Amino acid sequence: MSNALADSSRPTRPAIAWIGLGIMGSPMSENLIKAGYEVTGYTLEREKLDRLTAAGGRSAGSIAEAVRDAEVVITMVPASPQVEAIAYGPDGILENARPGTLLIDMSSITPQTSIDLARAAKDKDIRVLDAPVSGGEAGAVEAVLSIMVGGEQADFDRAEPVFEALGRTIVLCGPHGSGQTVKAANQLIVAVNIQACAEAVVFLEKSGVDLKAALDVLNGGLAGSTVLTRKRDNFLKRDFAPGFRIDLHHKDMGIVTDAARTVGAALPVGAVVAQLVASLRAQGDGGLDHSALLRAVERLSGARL
Repeated sequence: MSNALADSSRPTRPAIAWIGLGIMGSPMSENLIKAGYEVTGYTLEREKLDRLTAAGGRSAGSIAEAVRDAEVVITMVPASPQVEAIAYGPDGILENARPGTLLIDMSSITPQTSIDLARAAKDKDIRVLDAPVSGGEAGAVEAVLSIMVGGEQADFDRAEPVFEALGRTIVLCGPHGSGQTVKAANQLIVAVNIQACAEAVVFLEKSGVDLKAALDVLNGGLAGSTVLTRKRDNFLKRDFAPGFRIDLHHKDMGIVTDAARTVGAALPVGAVVAQLVASLRAQGDGGLDHSALLRAVERLSGARL
């Protein structure tokens, strides 16, 4: 078989429109470009579009322009109101994407928003998956994200090669909204884990223990976790440059506590941590990484920051 014939037999990669090029969206879109996808991006910040074009992508001047010729549209924006703003209306995705387009929303939003979006998109013959991710900025850069997906099996199968360029653990969790429900549970676990690590750090330091040595040995035992691995240096260096901002985790804790109330699940520890996240945000630390929960524990322990 000739090389030309072999090349022509390969499945064609779909053209992708990417809406939202923030801390997570930029490296994720760049990983698709590295994997050989043609990516056209749109976001509000000019410098983020320049970054995309420098990586080999194309920039669009509007959502309509970005999605016009796309087979797959991926969105990664902060919250439900932003998803609704880019999806609906005359300038939105649903009015401008072609019939048959697959819309993959990778934002972290309420399950109901995802369900409503899928219902509205069906009227336009647009398929939808909710596919929020976990792994933070580092996971996005390294393409090792966990991707939790809600939607139909056929759409998941169609999207799986795209997901494989972005993450390592990729699971269809159930019907529309299921990905968001699992992401809410993920954010509950992460917040509680960070809070426990932060309390341990303050306890260890006030006890005069070598913090670096203590975290190393703790992370090698049952107390070890991905959170401690990822956030260890943040704690040691007090480096709270945002990988995932407190503002966003505050939003996510609101999602999980509201969803839990709806289904009748008690989250006593989660409710306390949600309040601690809210208090940290109220003290002006909303733009910091969520590992800055350490600052809240330090304040409670008498430190002057």
